[in-house]
Amino acid sequence: MAEIQELLAKKVGMTQLYNELGELVPVTVLAVGPCTVVQVKTAKKDGYSAVQLGLDQKSMQRANQPQIGHCKKAGKGVFYHLREVPVDDESSYQPGDVFTADQFTPGNLVTVTAKSKGKGFAGVMKRYGFKGQPASHGAHKNHRSGGSIGTSAYPGRVVKGKKMPGQMGNQKVSVKNLTVVQVQSEQGLVLVKGGVPGSKNSLVTIKKIR
Repeated sequence: MAEIQELLAKKVGMTQLYNELGELVPVTVLAVGPCTVVQVKTAKKDGYSAVQLGLDQKSMQRANQPQIGHCKKAGKGVFYHLREVPVDDESSYQPGDVFTADQFTPGNLVTVTAKSKGKGFAGVMKRYGFKGQPASHGAHKNHRSGGSIGTSAYPGRVVKGKKMPGQMGNQKVSVKNLTVVQVQSEQGLVLVKGGVPGSKNSLVTIKKIR
């Protein structure tokens, strides 16, 4: 069974540990897998090569008939989370194959993708780090505003993509080149250096770069 570069995981939380040099390293603990191949997408039939992975098995009483029928070929039950990940050669995978944290080793570089924490409606100072307006010299109730948003006669409109107040967070975010510090295969845990998006128990994908 071939390895797969991208797996599903759950964010457990953050902690810290000491490396061989005695330096204190902040790490994020990810519970990786076990990920079950539920469906194989082929270039001939579907137009692209991918495998659909299932994570976090649910009881059959909580599943409806379409979910049971979809996962029946894998023979591993029904899952709360289903995600497709691209592969180079789909013939190396079969429904029912299981992948765990064993394929990661300390020193690997990975990309972790998840949905960031939603922070609601925010102004430009919180959202983008704007300096704000002067606090004196006649400034009146505009200390945290972003200032002018448009131009004069040309082009005479607000340009697309202007940084303005709005929804902050709750977006898909990828953090690249995180180092795998430790792998605890028995518990299915992968510890990566630094922080990753999302709250505790949120779904993340971890992709091995090298």
